[in-house]
Amino acid sequence: MRLAPSAHVDTFCRDNLPSPELWPEFRFTLPELQYPERLNVAAELLDATADAGGGGRPCLLSEDGAWSYDDVVRVSNQVAWVLADELGLVPGNRVLLRGPNNPWLAACWLGVLKAGGVAVTTMALLRAAELSSICEIARVRLALCDHRFTGELAAAGLASGSHAGGGRADGGVAGLQIVSYGGAGPEDLVQRVTAMPRNFSAVDTAADDVAMIAFTSGTTGRPKAAMHFHRDLLAIADTFSAHVLKPQADDLFTGTPPLAFTYGLGGLLVFPLRAGAATLLLETATPAGLADQIAARGVTVLSTAPTAYRAMLGAGKADRLRGLRRPVSAGEHLPASTWQAFYDATSVKIIDGIGSTEMLHIFISSADDEIRPGATGRVVPGYEAAILDADGKPVPDGTPGRLAVKGPTGCRYLADDRQRSYVRDGWNFTGDTYVRDADGYFWYQARSDDMIISGGYNIAGPEIEEVLLGHPDVAECGVIGVPDEARGQIVKAYVVLRDGAAGDQEMVAELQAFVKQRIAPYKYPRAVEFLAALPRTNTGKLQRFRLRDLAGGVP
Repeated sequence: MRLAPSAHVDTFCRDNLPSPELWPEFRFTLPELQYPERLNVAAELLDATADAGGGGRPCLLSEDGAWSYDDVVRVSNQVAWVLADELGLVPGNRVLLRGPNNPWLAACWLGVLKAGGVAVTTMALLRAAELSSICEIARVRLALCDHRFTGELAAAGLASGSHAGGGRADGGVAGLQIVSYGGAGPEDLVQRVTAMPRNFSAVDTAADDVAMIAFTSGTTGRPKAAMHFHRDLLAIADTFSAHVLKPQADDLFTGTPPLAFTYGLGGLLVFPLRAGAATLLLETATPAGLADQIAARGVTVLSTAPTAYRAMLGAGKADRLRGLRRPVSAGEHLPASTWQAFYDATSVKIIDGIGSTEMLHIFISSADDEIRPGATGRVVPGYEAAILDADGKPVPDGTPGRLAVKGPTGCRYLADDRQRSYVRDGWNFTGDTYVRDADGYFWYQARSDDMIISGGYNIAGPEIEEVLLGHPDVAECGVIGVPDEARGQIVKAYVVLRDGAAGDQEMVAELQAFVKQRIAPYKYPRAVEFLAALPRTNTGKLQRFRLRDLAGGVP
């Protein structure tokens, strides 16, 4: 595939794209997917609305106030100036973004792309070891971090100072620059931007220059880095959002997924900006609090996981949700019972969907009268999906098989051999087992690999095993996902203790706390069972299927 001349001076991303023969087949079958060769997605998403006379419209809302489109254009331009003029960013450098969902995180993301940088957005929950791995894989040299969340970055031992300048055209990491935002003092980004011009000419990036790297857990525990082009970010808005979600300029979006998740990035930033609408960015929200915000603010488009929909109903908040026009569910399978309970309580139909970090966003979904409760939906316009057997051949409708997808977006791992397993014969294999019916609806069956999906989070069991093995009383362990009515699955650890250690509730609590202190807390094992020995093959390999048998199977 021929790529356009890159605007990146630091060519790390393009140099580390998969070999052309390992790429999926990309299809641009809709007229709106015919993008120009030169494209800066931040300018296209943001400045287009302001330039068309919508600058005074609300854009980014929070519990602290509202930013208009003109405000966001100005601040993102000033962030781009600080990056290029003071911090020495050169196009193609990766910039780690760290913080909860709020207007400053969104403005930083837009500013990085305007300056020609590559955004590497991370969850605020991540710990030092996880951040260190991300910086190593993506060769990150600069971080813009919410002032309340710099501690784990510093603990990673990467920092070289808070405001050292000097970009490197080769993307090398001599030490991580950390620039905080939202705090006090002259070196804080919020103060630094005030001295910068309001206008910035966005770098003339190619449509196929890498705009962002999204990290996702692998079943080996080592995170995978999925690279996405500028055009990809428009493609998800011009397929799922335009054809299924169908947002309007007077919509107000909100949701729970972090902007570090591609589900959250699309649903809470890309889609509203593409439609000229507004988005309410919430740093934290309990289910009850989320429902109250939806009612108080007049939210019409919601992105969250099935867990949250069940929890809001369980909190007695159905009356606060009846103003929703477009509730979207993704991140885990939406059971028919949850869909029906929500509809019965609110008269609102949840739009289910499946996407992946590698595909960037949702590629199977249905809305309105096309919804069949329990089914994920039909293929989103612009995409193609098939159910294939182990040899890559189509199976008859009604037969379970591996879900394979192709379209305008697809998997491009950064220098990762797992590209060969995710992409085969032009198809993206998501790791899900599905059945397609005669009407073209896709019905979820199970994950095809060992990934645990809990509350909308992808969790790799081997990563948790590695942490648990660092505890002095743990001799062996195996981690799997087990069924849970509220969260879809929960993490369960089977642990063999060293001689003399007590396998009691005190030890369970100790191991759970041990994990929470070392990796993101949502990954901790909610259930722990002690065994005398783990089931293994004659060659010593852990037999996870036998652990699943002990747990009673997986959904």
